[in-house]
Amino acid sequence: MSITEIPVRDSLFPGFRLLDVATSGARIRVRTGGEGPPLLLLHGYPQTHALWHKVAGLLKDRFTLVCADLRGYGDSDKPPSDAEHFPYSKRAMALDMAQVMSALGHERFMVGSHDRGARVAHRLALDHEARVTRLATLDIAPTREMYANTTDAFARAYWHWFFLIQPAPFPERMIGADPEGYWRKKCGAGSAGLSPFAPEALDHYLRCFADPAAIHGSCEDYRAAATIDIRHDDADGGRKLAQPLLALWGANGIIGKCFDPLALWRLRAENVQGRALPGGHYLAEEIPDLVAAEFTAFFGEQS
Repeated sequence: MSITEIPVRDSLFPGFRLLDVATSGARIRVRTGGEGPPLLLLHGYPQTHALWHKVAGLLKDRFTLVCADLRGYGDSDKPPSDAEHFPYSKRAMALDMAQVMSALGHERFMVGSHDRGARVAHRLALDHEARVTRLATLDIAPTREMYANTTDAFARAYWHWFFLIQPAPFPERMIGADPEGYWRKKCGAGSAGLSPFAPEALDHYLRCFADPAAIHGSCEDYRAAATIDIRHDDADGGRKLAQPLLALWGANGIIGKCFDPLALWRLRAENVQGRALPGGHYLAEEIPDLVAAEFTAFFGEQS
């Protein structure tokens, strides 16, 4: 594995380094900075590590932060997929992150995560149990249980779950006809509209999502979630996470309205705490002060 320094051309993470880390399966774009115990932060769909730019400024004095673009997203590689969608399985994406943390010298670390990144974090904590010490998730319940408990209300609100898993290249062509229009529709449909997204972050998201390879990679992420990821979950035989888990969700979002997040996470983890926060889906950008406070309290318990 190798690390390449990249010139910083934005002001989203003052004082942070921008790196490319080569793993066994992909080149991963990483932003890192701060001081203290290592905390890996993983983003969701259809965003990038820039999701954390507001929270990072509030946490950098307490933690060494590693904010990474998942494979298929942002400026990370978009490797070819296969019929099983394994290259975009959460197992493959989690291995990227384990190897990134090794390359940066962090053998044991904590993980804060949002949306798709939280699904990667869940698998990371299962497959690399000895390395992940604590896990926080933003606005999700476990993938398998969300599919199993899908309702009409959830399907209407999370229509993209069922659109993106259609066989390639149908959703890719539809999205690719107007990537910016799609992004704004998808991310602006929540309770806060587009107001959580700072102009520089929004420009970054739109640039990255305009890449046809990113559109395809993100579709593959969802296809894997509906197929191979569930098979991997089932193969665990009911094994629960041993690490403490903090589950936070938006009081104005869909997750808490359609599911009982704490009950579902307690099916998958031994030690679960959490609550709703006064925001929508994009909590880290809508209410970064509250997210940072929750993370500081939870991850600060690390001995």
